[in-house]
Formats: sequence, C-alpha cells, structure tokens
Amino acid sequence: YERNNADGSTYVAWNWKANGGTTTTNDASSTSIGSIDSVFQANTTARFSIVTYTGIASANQTVAHGLGVVPEMIMIKKRDSTSNWNVIHPNRASNDHYLQLNSGSVSINTNTPFANTAPTTTVFTVGASDGDVNTDAESHVAYCFASVEGYSKISSYTGNVDADGTFVYLGFRPAWVIVKRTTGGSTYNWFIHDNKRGASNVNKERLNADASGAEATNITSMDFLSNGFKIRTANTSYNEASFIYMAFAEQPFKYANAR
Repeated sequence: YERNNADGSTYVAWNWKANGGTTTTNDASSTSIGSIDSVFQANTTARFSIVTYTGIASANQTVAHGLGVVPEMIMIKKRDSTSNWNVIHPNRASNDHYLQLNSGSVSINTNTPFANTAPTTTVFTVGASDGDVNTDAESHVAYCFASVEGYSKISSYTGNVDADGTFVYLGFRPAWVIVKRTTGGSTYNWFIHDNKRGASNVNKERLNADASGAEATNITSMDFLSNGFKIRTANTSYNEASFIYMAFAEQPFKYANAR
C-alpha cells in the first residue's frame, strides 16, 4: 500500500503504549462515571489513554477517559465517517476554544464540540450538535494526554520574533515535539520534530500533522537541548504570539546529556 509501504520511500512512526492491549469497559449507568458508555485503554503512569465511544447526539454528554487526572490535551476523531480531528489544548482562552489537528487554523471559538466545559479527572464533555465528536450511533476515538514530570510536558510558550528564540524548559531532553501557533494571523501548521530524523542541532527535519506534503529537510527551527528546546528562527510560525506544544523525553533529565 503506497501510503505506508511505497517502494523506495522512507517513513517515520511514533508510538505510545497505553495499557498493553488491556481495556476497561465503563458502563456509565452502572459506574455513574460519564453519561456515554466507553471503552478505554489507559496507562496511568505515562498518563495516556485511548478511548472509544458511540455518540448519542444529545446535549452535554460525558465520557470516561481513565487517566485519573485532568487531561491537558485530547484529540477526538469520528471513525465511521469523515470528520475533523478536534483538539482540546492547554492554553485555550476559555473552554469554548479548540484546535483541529487536520487544520492550520488558530484557536477556534465556538461552544459546539466540547459544550464549553473543561475535562475533569474522570470525564470529558462532548456537545450535542457537533458532527465531529458526538454523531448519533457512530464510533469515535479520543487520545488523552497529561504531563508527567521528567517524561512528558504539555504546555504553551510565547514567541519573541527573534532568531535567538524562546527557550522552553521541559526538565528533560526531548525525543519528540509538536508545536502549533494558536493566536494571531490565520493559519499555521502543526510542526513535528524528533530525534531520529533530526539527529543533530539545529533540528532541521520537519513534518506537518495537518498537511500531506513530504518532509522538509533544511528548516532552521529549534535545538533539542538537555533540558528543553530552543527556537532558532524568527519565523512567525514558530516564534510570534502564543503556541502550544507537547513533548516527550528521550530519557529522564537525571540521565540526559547535552548534544
């Protein structure tokens, strides 16, 4: 299949382990957790869960996520038909703001997908009239993440529009980073960098989550450091206004070395 196995082409894959294939079924009526039944596979140590549920297109429905803490980022996609990837993100201006992983649009302001309601330690909320996150009788999947000190960090930074750019402290050397501008202008890509394709500084290999283009291989963008990452460009797609990021460690900061 040419999208993931074309002759002579190179590929990259990033993988998160949830719970070794072991799932939990949440019967909402029995547990009183949430209002929609869900099945989740949760790694509460790494604070990552995969949740599937069937929409019922009724107002303000809640879905158990299994993390045990408030998720900082949630990505939701309908599985049975075409839809956007709707994303709850950490620096949204309020609970009615969200992003779309398949779109470069800055933070979108509408109550529809998440019913203007923040996630809790047990559930997230989906709206009634949104065809992306709560379509009646259709299956949806949600990927939920929360930060773990020394392993992952989900947060935001502010650019300084300077080639000597913003330093973002993580507490570890990153193996993988995704960044997205959330304010100002119109559209800005979701940029993904990692330590396998970009093995030295400056980390120049970049893929865009919201686009199907080939990898860019000569981008002055950021350095991966022993305790975080530093923006190395004045490009406004990396270094102006507000950004969110999610980063995962190469190894805990205690053992990390600078490049």
